[in-house]
Amino acid sequence: MTDMVFGTVAQQPSEPVLPRWWRTVDRWSLTFVVVLFVIGILLGLAASVPLAERNGLVPFYYVYKQLFFGIIALIIMILTSMLTPRMVRRFGIIGFICCFLAICLLPVLGTDFGKGAVRWYSLGFTSVQPSEFLKPCFVIFTAWLMAASFDVSGPPGKRMSFVVCVFVVALLALQPDFGQASLFLASWGLMYFVAGAPLLLMILMLVGVVGVGLFSYNSSEHFARRIDGFLSPDIDPRTQLGYATNAIQEGGFFGVGVGEGSVKWSLPDAHTDFIIAVAAEEYGLILVLIIISLFMAITVRSLLRLMAERDIFVRLAGTGIASLFGMQAMINIGVAVRLLPAKGMTLPFISYGGSSLIAGGIGLGMLLAFTRSRPQGDISDILTQTKIKK
Repeated sequence: MTDMVFGTVAQQPSEPVLPRWWRTVDRWSLTFVVVLFVIGILLGLAASVPLAERNGLVPFYYVYKQLFFGIIALIIMILTSMLTPRMVRRFGIIGFICCFLAICLLPVLGTDFGKGAVRWYSLGFTSVQPSEFLKPCFVIFTAWLMAASFDVSGPPGKRMSFVVCVFVVALLALQPDFGQASLFLASWGLMYFVAGAPLLLMILMLVGVVGVGLFSYNSSEHFARRIDGFLSPDIDPRTQLGYATNAIQEGGFFGVGVGEGSVKWSLPDAHTDFIIAVAAEEYGLILVLIIISLFMAITVRSLLRLMAERDIFVRLAGTGIASLFGMQAMINIGVAVRLLPAKGMTLPFISYGGSSLIAGGIGLGMLLAFTRSRPQGDISDILTQTKIKK
């Protein structure tokens, strides 16, 4: 009867952790993530070889690193998805405090690796980009604040989350990292909308974003150069966008053939920001559509499962992480096909990068934990409890 009424399976107290996790987790989304990782390794075999040769390394050096970090990311994702929402919340709040401090210390201890933006900590054998780890933790922290505002005599959590969002976005913009800043702001805005933000306030926020964009354009040469390049009707064939555009056109429907692409030899970021151009050139539109479909399936399935969730925190946090995942993929692909200005953002679980992979594993593990099937209780019981509290 519980299955028929609530659409979930009643949890058995004596059931072991692994069988209970396998029975309640969204196995389709889990499978889609693994497929994305396999596609990333496949594309890495083509895209990272030129970079390895330029740096005097063995041909598949970056593929081995991608495989190593990817396996760690998948393990972390599975372990995180076994946690309860309360444990995820505690982990996310502690993680947010640590990552926020790491972002604040970047101007003193960080490095730019010659790219003009101080976003990384160099550890010698590898580098860490704290903003990648901040993303899922930021969602958890702000969702916790928003959810607290729904409690009787609760704090003004929505306004507090807005202040936190402004501080984080400002720190990222100062690096400068406008791509990540816009991603944080968009995910927070979507959570705030789900939490019941007034329409007038959302309009005022949109006007404010436009105003900040105009100010950044007039005060930041880095920002203005990227916007001008995006708005220009002509594409310089010697730029990254020029190489990517030509590669996508050359690929057609079925690609030029495995290993036959040339863009990987021209693009310095072919294994990271423009990995979709390598996919389009060598494997054609077919593989690109498969990749887009996988990202859409994970995002939409997660949002549909969250619609049945009655815990406000879980619904808000899950929506924020699902939107982060979907929007990051949309931005990366949009930049490659020149629908959006260049932002320097990786494609989750496909682009090369240890920080991106492990942070993605944490974020998707949290999402899988939130979307696991669990007894929700009768809505009439919840309403009754609310009346008693009042």
